[in-house]
Amino acid sequence: MNEQKKERAILVGVVHNRQDRDLVDEYLDELALLADTAGAEVLYRVIQERDAINPGYFIGKGKVDFLAKLVSEQQADVVIFDEDLTPAQARNLEEECKTKIIDRSGLILDIFARRAKTREAKTQVELAQLQYLLPRLTRRWTHLSRQAGGVGIGLRGPGETQLEVDRRMIRKRIATLSQELEKISQQRALRRRRRTDLFNVALLGYTNVGKSTLMNTLTTSEVFVEDRLFATLDSTVRLLDHAGDQKILLIDTVGFVRKLPHHLVASFKSTLEETAEADLLIHIVDCSHPHFRDQMHVINGVMKELHIDDRPVVTVFNKIDLVEDKSRLREIKDEFEGSFLISAQRGLFIEDLRQEIIKFATEHSITTNIKVNLSEQKLLASIYEWARVLNREYEDGYVQLQIRFPSTMERKFKQLVEDGAVVES
Repeated sequence: MNEQKKERAILVGVVHNRQDRDLVDEYLDELALLADTAGAEVLYRVIQERDAINPGYFIGKGKVDFLAKLVSEQQADVVIFDEDLTPAQARNLEEECKTKIIDRSGLILDIFARRAKTREAKTQVELAQLQYLLPRLTRRWTHLSRQAGGVGIGLRGPGETQLEVDRRMIRKRIATLSQELEKISQQRALRRRRRTDLFNVALLGYTNVGKSTLMNTLTTSEVFVEDRLFATLDSTVRLLDHAGDQKILLIDTVGFVRKLPHHLVASFKSTLEETAEADLLIHIVDCSHPHFRDQMHVINGVMKELHIDDRPVVTVFNKIDLVEDKSRLREIKDEFEGSFLISAQRGLFIEDLRQEIIKFATEHSITTNIKVNLSEQKLLASIYEWARVLNREYEDGYVQLQIRFPSTMERKFKQLVEDGAVVES
């Protein structure tokens, strides 16, 4: 079977006022990785320094002429901008360059569409794509913008442009997908309620930092791993191995990049809720990356956007085996107090991290004994939902339970005691 021919791409970046030129080069390196993930071959990079954005073309008219000539010479199939373009800018650039123009959000959405495997992921991606496409229909469907009605003989009367029909159909589809995702979100919430007796740990980090590899190492599972951006989109939940009498769930979610499209973050809300409900966050960082601090800044921003920046966090620096200058590792350890330096790929210092997770879960769990009337079957069922029952004994119409639950459930427990529903014994 012949491999599909790669599209030939030209990348475009802009150095804004006071912006570091090296940082723009780094951004284009990431854009090149995204393009490779989408199946494109990068031919050339174009960088322009501008204090202000050209409202018509984003870049200056002289650079547009240069780009059009370059597209013709290189026979490029697509030009990819590292910034988001307005529909008008994209349309103007396509007219000048005579080739397909894609911005950063469009490229990421294309990758997500390729990577989506489950019904949930496909639904989330389709919703994000349609929300992105809706304001851009004028560019993609100008050839359909003719009147269905008209003023000629036999054509008089009210008409509707094909563009308006397309918009109406897309809005209807968006509404349907939104309802479907709401049902999925409710199903996820139900599954989470069934596992509230477990301590939940969410892995998060920039894309391609090794989250899935770490998940496999800690749980002896086989989560899909590939050395590409956005290798996995769906959240994966596994039990931590060798955790003694603790039952600890690890949750691996989609990775992030800078300027992740807003529609995509909103569409993946049901997936990201897994992170929002976690008792502990493990922030994984690729310490071999030259700009890992910028990546950490992106993740901190995402945590703030998801309103989980108040959760306890353990920072884990992965890929230490790829750092040639070992003095850098000592500097990282000194700078980020309490962090862990590991290699998930080679299994280095994994046990230290495992013990820290177990220790944290133990310290943030409450074990107590309670007595409940056997007639309170609904209450007993509820307790089994949010607490882990370690021991059970029956006597005189009551059941004695030894339970353990995350400290986040302490308020709920105290309320039951105050109401007299349960008695501490």
